[in-house]
Amino acid sequence: MYIPGMKGNNPIFERNVPGTTEKLAKATVGIAGCGGLGSNAAVALLRAGIGRLILVDHDTVEASNLNRQHYFQADIGKKKVEALAAHLKAINPEVELVLHDLELTPENVPEIYADAELLIEAFDRADRKRWLIESWCVAFPDRPIVAASGVSGCGNTDGMHVHSSGNIHVCGDEESDMTMGLCAARVMMAACMQANVAIELLTGDKE
Repeated sequence: MYIPGMKGNNPIFERNVPGTTEKLAKATVGIAGCGGLGSNAAVALLRAGIGRLILVDHDTVEASNLNRQHYFQADIGKKKVEALAAHLKAINPEVELVLHDLELTPENVPEIYADAELLIEAFDRADRKRWLIESWCVAFPDRPIVAASGVSGCGNTDGMHVHSSGNIHVCGDEESDMTMGLCAARVMMAACMQANVAIELLTGDKE
């Protein structure tokens, strides 16, 4: 019998891969940006059984976000971290969420993500991705970061891949740029690739 608030017997996870939920329930993952990549990666991690998420974003939900981000009409005008937190809690009330409605900088990364075992990089711009990866690697050289590069356009499914180098893992085609426009299928594919790599790392299934 499921007892609300009691971890370990939640029926949401009955169909999960055996052994993964128990490991993920103890893990803390940081997410930098709650847009197309971050919001969808957060949902995928939540459904896999992640126990704690640190969500950071300073933007509000706009109508143009709804073509690829995990938000709804009623969320327009709301802070992204708060809207996303409500959706995550609606799926699994047991998840622990740490919300930061602020802009990340190289200086505050170490403090904000001090407890995170792994970081999902979910920024839009290449220059911001670069300094975030560099800041994370300096602050936490032994902890993995899962980034995304090349998620624009549509089609070219075969071009999506994961490129790993040490503790840096990059998901996407690593070629397309924002001028091609954004399609939910490609953005969500990359976000789910990020979540999948994170799950592999946290459960010990990825070298």
